[in-house]
Amino acid sequence: MVGRIPVMNVMPVVDLGRQSAKATVGEPFPVTATVFREGHDKLGAEVVLTGPDGQRRAPVRMEKDPEVPDLYSAWVTPDSPGTWTFEVQAWSDPIATWEHAAGLKIPAGVDVDLMFTEGRLLLERVKAGLDPAETHAASVVEGGLAAAGDTSRPVEARLAALQDPELVAVLHDHPVRDLVTVEGPYPAYADRNKALFSSWYEFFPRSEGATKDPVTGKVTSGNFRTAAKRLDAVAAMGFDVIYLPPIHPIGEVNRKGPNNTLTPGPDDTGSPWAIGSKDGGHDAIHPALGTLEDFDAFVARAADLGLEVALDLALQAAPDHPWVTTNPEWFTTRADGTIAYAENPPKKYQDIYPVNFDNDPTGICREVLRIVRHWMSHGVRIFRVDNPHTKPVAFWEWLLKEIRRTDPDVLFLAEAFTRPAMMRGLGAVGFQQSYTYFTWRTAKWEIEEYLRELSAETAHLMRPNFFVNTPDILHAFLQYGGPPAFKIRAALAATGSPSWGVYAGYELYEHVAVKPGSEEYLDSEKYQIRIRDWDKAEAEGRTLSPYLTRLNEIRRAHPALHLLRNVTIHSSDDENVLVFSKKDGDDTVIVVINLDPHGARETMVHLDLPALGMAWGDSFVVHDEITGADWGWSQHNYVRLDPAHEPAHILSVRSPR
Repeated sequence: MVGRIPVMNVMPVVDLGRQSAKATVGEPFPVTATVFREGHDKLGAEVVLTGPDGQRRAPVRMEKDPEVPDLYSAWVTPDSPGTWTFEVQAWSDPIATWEHAAGLKIPAGVDVDLMFTEGRLLLERVKAGLDPAETHAASVVEGGLAAAGDTSRPVEARLAALQDPELVAVLHDHPVRDLVTVEGPYPAYADRNKALFSSWYEFFPRSEGATKDPVTGKVTSGNFRTAAKRLDAVAAMGFDVIYLPPIHPIGEVNRKGPNNTLTPGPDDTGSPWAIGSKDGGHDAIHPALGTLEDFDAFVARAADLGLEVALDLALQAAPDHPWVTTNPEWFTTRADGTIAYAENPPKKYQDIYPVNFDNDPTGICREVLRIVRHWMSHGVRIFRVDNPHTKPVAFWEWLLKEIRRTDPDVLFLAEAFTRPAMMRGLGAVGFQQSYTYFTWRTAKWEIEEYLRELSAETAHLMRPNFFVNTPDILHAFLQYGGPPAFKIRAALAATGSPSWGVYAGYELYEHVAVKPGSEEYLDSEKYQIRIRDWDKAEAEGRTLSPYLTRLNEIRRAHPALHLLRNVTIHSSDDENVLVFSKKDGDDTVIVVINLDPHGARETMVHLDLPALGMAWGDSFVVHDEITGADWGWSQHNYVRLDPAHEPAHILSVRSPR
């Protein structure tokens, strides 16, 4: 039932409180509620967090929105990982009610003595509730009591003493609560920081260290030992997660050839996502990559360099996966007796059988849990889940809760490019990160809308990871935008989202599609080994790696870029110049990006200075973290960005002028 002081529309609440809102250790998140009451008496509200230890944290006072009637909000911050709850407490506020009435009646000569008497009684209640250690607050309240009762003073002086800002502040911090109403508790789960802030790099171990015989042309696969040598370069660029596509045996039946053809040669490697063969399934390693001991050594080397290994979890099978023989009920049999292969029209995946979760859900659940725990036991604490939207949401809810119950540090990234409801639903049931529509947001207006959506509307449901490219996605912007396009998208991803990712080859400006209108790479690494000469590219200056390195350095140096919910969109006079900022305490970063890779743009940039913690007339110094230049800025500023030189300003606010 509605409480004595109605508290409604509490947020963040996920699925009517059945799921936990997203939170991260050290990340503030907003709690809002509609709070109102009958009549004209004033009210107050606050948020109370309860931690995983069962201890209630100090209440945080909610402030009334200046524009939206009856909307109250407060920002609260979990300080440890685990399951939290929060509740909204509302109350009748007799002090605020008295302050309002006294400010009207006493100057008008109405009920003067009565108003001072009522004020004195309220101050007595505040004094009685003070902690003995709060000596200064007690002294301030004593001064108010003396003024309220001193009839020898002029009425105006007595009222002025009771309206003194210092006394008002003490009364605000020590409210008298009548008719207290509690709404909640509601759940929130605080993950470790890597769930929010991370920089991902994806490579195929079979390509790293692979060689090609100059005479025969035969390609020899790389392995975990050769791939480990590439980890130093990845770490040097500032990435902290190394993501590996499936490392398991690859099916031989219906194996795909280069560029997704159906006519593989005897030496063609096939797609790593066609999992399973006579050599094993999801708990095995492809023989060409090495042994389990080699994988352990790879994970250990990554850890030495500050990298966490993220492993692909693709719940599907090649036609010759052991499951097809041992558990055929885990797949869908068509009317002609054949097992259905995967399709995403017009794409066909004849080398992959989707798993049917309805015939033996218990058996499948146990097997997947076993597989995940197997790789966890070998040092994997992050899983990038392939196409989770093609599996039941209820299954993911069960699996992720099972893992969180024993290993809350294990993180799951949802690779789901699908309907908004499914993407948000997967986040709601426990996925710590989510791929997004970022790759397809290229116009200024749609980027602005998407940043607002992800930072405010859906932040309690899903955390974004902005991948600039993937083995499946080579956007036309990169195909035809030249090197400036690669800089633009990297700068936008690295600053627009706390987590971002790069697929190997991005730093070499790989941009050729298999055919016009396609987002598939030519000679896609999904179907063949791709040998890259990293050293030659670096020697010839054909690499974006120094720029990626600088972006990651900037990210680490600025706490404002570690957060999701702190985006403010500003404006410019050019439809191709995007402006936004992120602020955390004293750290403020302003990002200005020319989204046109083909031409320089000159425009005026207009800043919302109060959103930056400044007054409208303030001026200040900004430092360009890319070029090192300093400028004096204010509300309105001229910029010129030439993508052939630098397409973006990433500006840190140094100091007022």
